[in-house]
Amino acid sequence: MFKRLRRGAAILALLVSAACGGTAIPATKAQTTISVVATTTQVADLARQVGGDAVRVTQLLRPNVDPHDFDPSPADLQALATAQVVVKNGVGFEPWLDEAIASAGYTGPVVDTSQGVTLHEGHDEEEGHEHGEHDPHIWHDPANAKIMVADIEKALNQADPAHAAAYAQRQKAYDAELDRLDGWIKQRIATIPEADRKIVTNHDAFGYYLDRYGLTYVGAIIPSFDTSAEVTGKDLADLVAAVKKAGVKAIFSESTLPPKTAQALATEAGTQVVGGENSLYGDSLGPAGTGADSYLGMMRHNTDVIVGALGG
Repeated sequence: MFKRLRRGAAILALLVSAACGGTAIPATKAQTTISVVATTTQVADLARQVGGDAVRVTQLLRPNVDPHDFDPSPADLQALATAQVVVKNGVGFEPWLDEAIASAGYTGPVVDTSQGVTLHEGHDEEEGHEHGEHDPHIWHDPANAKIMVADIEKALNQADPAHAAAYAQRQKAYDAELDRLDGWIKQRIATIPEADRKIVTNHDAFGYYLDRYGLTYVGAIIPSFDTSAEVTGKDLADLVAAVKKAGVKAIFSESTLPPKTAQALATEAGTQVVGGENSLYGDSLGPAGTGADSYLGMMRHNTDVIVGALGG
């Protein structure tokens, strides 16, 4: 993963040195915005919502890119080197970030948006309980998104007190949108017959959503938070058996993962796959124009897909 990162570090040193005499570009009175680097599509959108016109957000991960396989480029390192604030998801979701920050020479604040979130543990498909690894997909619960937004607002306030009132106002307005979103999702999920509120996805990415809205986790094709985890024949056979036993109405494919395994498993289990334009957005927001290119849009898209497939 880090071969290109290390190679880029040398290039970065020359770029930054040429641009600003070997040091990161400092904030000046002439600047009207501050430079924010956000790791994932989700935290980048939240940073834009809070920061508004007072921030310039550089987003490292692009839509539909698997964050587990991300390899920072020299341009990413340059963005980190000249940032004034870095925003991350946390909970180990960006295992490449610490080395990227060190290679870039960035020494400013790093906002961990998971601070204050009550973390969940992973599901054990056979026993139905949780195991020790913490789930990093915290944004799938709007209540957690409010905490993430508060973490971002606090950091922007500290980095740029001149715009503190504007950041606070934007946070308050966005919190209200998150509350409306939460209420709308609850109403939509309530239309699904209780016996059909059962979920199977490509990987274990939706635990916070399921717990928030009373859906049952039956299993995942990749029984891990990490999409690069290995899957055994026994894993798939056990999942087929669980799907048949539970009478699962649909298996949901995800936008960042190929649908072939989901299709084969669904055929074996006698159920349908929901994919293509109706794929769920698990690890990434959608590209521009999909309707899922913002946090609010992504949550609405996923909810509409789930409700539609499960008979709501």
